[in-house]
Amino acid sequence: MAQPAPAHRDSGGLPPRSGGGTLTPAWLDELRARTLLSALVGRTVKLTKAGREFKGCCPFHQEKTPSFYVNDEKAFYHCFGCGAHGDAIRFLTEARGLPFLDAVKELAGPAGLELPAPDPRARERAEKAGGLIGATEAAAVWFATQLDGIEGAAARAYLDRRGLGQHARSAFGLGFAPDGRNRLAPALGQHKPAELVEAGLLIQPDGGGQPYDRFRGRLMIPIRDARGRVIAFGGRVMGDGEPKYLNSPETPLFDKGRTLFNLDRAAPAARKAGRVIVVEGYLDVIALDQAGIAEVVAPLGTALTEAQMARLWSLVDDPILCFDGDAAGRKASLRAAARALPVLRPGKTLRFALLPPGKDPDDLVREGGAEALEVAIADPVPLDRLLYEAERDAGDMARPEARAGLRARLNELAASCGDRLVAEEYRRGFTALFFEDYGWNKGERRTIASAALRLAADESRIDLYHHCLWAALKGLSQRPQLLSAAMEDLLALRIDQDDLRRWRTALCTAAERGTDLDVGVLEAILMTTHLPELLTVNLHKHLRFSFLRPGTDERQAVDQLVMLVKRLAEEGELAETERVLDAELVVAVNAGDQDEYTHVSAEIADIRAMREKFVDEALALLPEQAEQVAVAA
Repeated sequence: MAQPAPAHRDSGGLPPRSGGGTLTPAWLDELRARTLLSALVGRTVKLTKAGREFKGCCPFHQEKTPSFYVNDEKAFYHCFGCGAHGDAIRFLTEARGLPFLDAVKELAGPAGLELPAPDPRARERAEKAGGLIGATEAAAVWFATQLDGIEGAAARAYLDRRGLGQHARSAFGLGFAPDGRNRLAPALGQHKPAELVEAGLLIQPDGGGQPYDRFRGRLMIPIRDARGRVIAFGGRVMGDGEPKYLNSPETPLFDKGRTLFNLDRAAPAARKAGRVIVVEGYLDVIALDQAGIAEVVAPLGTALTEAQMARLWSLVDDPILCFDGDAAGRKASLRAAARALPVLRPGKTLRFALLPPGKDPDDLVREGGAEALEVAIADPVPLDRLLYEAERDAGDMARPEARAGLRARLNELAASCGDRLVAEEYRRGFTALFFEDYGWNKGERRTIASAALRLAADESRIDLYHHCLWAALKGLSQRPQLLSAAMEDLLALRIDQDDLRRWRTALCTAAERGTDLDVGVLEAILMTTHLPELLTVNLHKHLRFSFLRPGTDERQAVDQLVMLVKRLAEEGELAETERVLDAELVVAVNAGDQDEYTHVSAEIADIRAMREKFVDEALALLPEQAEQVAVAA
């Protein structure tokens, strides 16, 4: 069924009609959506956080006790003392006395919008849009009715197979378009065929003749604008037909490059959660919403556009892109990253959750629930690292000429940033990542390793360190009651292996989301998140700490496990200090500052000595057999 429109937003009076021009409701809605009301009001009113809102003393009347509230989710303010109420436009017209158009112009600049040129036909278009919305809303109701009818049995069975229950069907207004070329128009008799063609519901043959239904034999998914009004549809075939998805064409209502599926429902949830997740498809959105993750949107069959990014950044500073874990999903992530650079502004970015190969978000929540998705997105890749690694991995970097080409491509990417400060920081960031991998002088870089203990090769101290990490994670996995108390130390562990990082993330996420964890539940979560290969103890490979051996006194085992985690965490804090010093060393090298280089190198040597001491203390906890292995190594 169609979603009700959100609460009315006071626009501060109708826009002037003189001069033959007008501002459309859709344009004004876009302006409001891009304006953070609390920031606007906060320029002249001292606001403090009050739950989901902000409060302060009313600017429209004298008061000592705050009764003036600003709600960013609903984009309005209200005073319980004097009754003042309005949106961003009215605030400027009432609090500052600006004329309507001046208020709109002041908001449009920071919002990145240009005032539409005067157009005497604008009002006619607005009236036509109202009629088209009536048609699409009526079509949504009819499609939903067909889903519940006899002909909708196959579509209901498909939804059952996808695990999408009645709540999801109702919340998203899912429907069914029966097979047949002339089913919709007779059902919507109050709307003329020409109007249905313009709304994208019927197709007018090129040679003339009777229009016919665009959507036939498909699951129907309404697409709504930011105000919750149905403006278009996506139709999903349920068999082997092509195309798998069929979207409405561009219409006076629907611009797919500016529309995000589920934005109307996700925006309040995103502001509350402080994040927004972007997935590839409609059904991914619906599956995640059903699993309890409501702050999810999707582009409409195209690469993420600049206009869609602007919509996302109006909600949060760093949206998470969570595309499918296949080659196509990886390419879509890289296209979005490159496309974002010219429109990045200070404080705005994108992050990328890279899913296991062959998996999409729907797969994860069906197999492991919301927890599996949370684990997958808990440590997203920053935009600069995604681009850097893609360029680095595009060829063999063994030759100096290849590395020079890599640096040139990275500089070109940084130069494509539209904001000067952002471009400078990306250039610095790419340089730091390059030096982490290749260094400015191969011989000297061996002495200033940045993040890992470079101690030796096979069965060396670094191998023992990784075995210690494995043992600590395995011990905590067997004793989930310790996770809450050990969380701070667990997060401080220095882990440079992807699989062990995913293991640590799974433990932390499980501990935060579940208070009644037992070993069985935790093991199921770990198995779901593709960690089963790590969970088997190999006594020929892994160090035999007492807390991993059956029959050991449990109190002694817990004491040893807690001590091991603390020692490894202390070493991790030193590793972070060394990482910072390593970045300072790169700066010194770039600047040619030999004195600073010598000073920072000495500090790094001291830090490394302390780190080795902590590893020695961790290894001292090993039983006699493992100590013999360490000595032999």
